[in-house]
Amino acid sequence: MREDNQMLVMTHLSQLLDLVTGIGGFIVPLVLWLTQKDKVAGMDMHGKMILNFQISLFIYSIICIPLIFLFGLGILLIIIVGLIALILPIMNAIKVSNGEMPYYPLTIEFLK
Repeated sequence: MREDNQMLVMTHLSQLLDLVTGIGGFIVPLVLWLTQKDKVAGMDMHGKMILNFQISLFIYSIICIPLIFLFGLGILLIIIVGLIALILPIMNAIKVSNGEMPYYPLTIEFLK
């Protein structure tokens, strides 16, 4: 296995494709994780972390939809989810580039 922090950083930043394409922020990290997990040191852990985060964001977004119709609070919550989806991948990409461990709060662990 090789050390490749740039690949790990790009994997974290690829989540931002959600803001452009809608689903690319899930598909690109998934493809990178599946193709590189045996070649890049740490990719398995980072890939699982990113996919768990993306699935969690999707679930939180789905939960916000009925809250929009019921209470109107869903609009505020969907804005918060959007900001989290924008800020955390950038912060964690910076952490990875500095050799630190990334952390995604409020993530439901589906892949272990």
